[in-house]
Amino acid sequence: MTKHAMNQIIRALSAFLLAALPIACSSPAPNDRPPLEGARIGAPFRLTDQDGKTRTDRDFAGRYRIMYFGYTFCPDVCPTDMQTIGAGLRLFEAKDATRAANVVPVFVTVDPKRDTPAVLKAFVSAFHPRMVGLTGDPAAILALAKAYGVAVQAEKPNAQGGYLVAHGRFAFLMDPAGKPVALLPQDETPQAVASELERWVK
Repeated sequence: MTKHAMNQIIRALSAFLLAALPIACSSPAPNDRPPLEGARIGAPFRLTDQDGKTRTDRDFAGRYRIMYFGYTFCPDVCPTDMQTIGAGLRLFEAKDATRAANVVPVFVTVDPKRDTPAVLKAFVSAFHPRMVGLTGDPAAILALAKAYGVAVQAEKPNAQGGYLVAHGRFAFLMDPAGKPVALLPQDETPQAVASELERWVK
């Protein structure tokens, strides 16, 4: 992904979050309040998982979920982020297995043309045994990405037909009601992810 494309994505997400967050004229919220509380992020969905089963947002009701948008052909960023998220969740599991069992990591492809269920299965299984991979109708995926403020732009294919997909690099922690809680630091260390999960997962 080029620096220009990443800057465009960051500006797009910033604008989305500013529009999504409610305007408050009172004093700053206490530190124990979720940073994304009240933000209009997320939407219902109906997609296909790595086992070919239809999955909807209702399947995750009552559980926390980590929502990340990426693609398996990503040369470096997505595998690195998935490794960090998976390792962070395992650290949290080692410390508090009961709370961690209520967290589902979800990888939503932004490249459904290449990311079939079989391709997703091989990818997500490498990072965490409970990670769910989702693919499906391109329009439905773009609509869901937009609901999360994640900009997606496929680049022009090269002579061999390969291409990159520029996309927002964010990991959203959603609560059991499907409301946004916080952005997880997937670009830091697994311990940083585990610490945020420990802080917000009840």
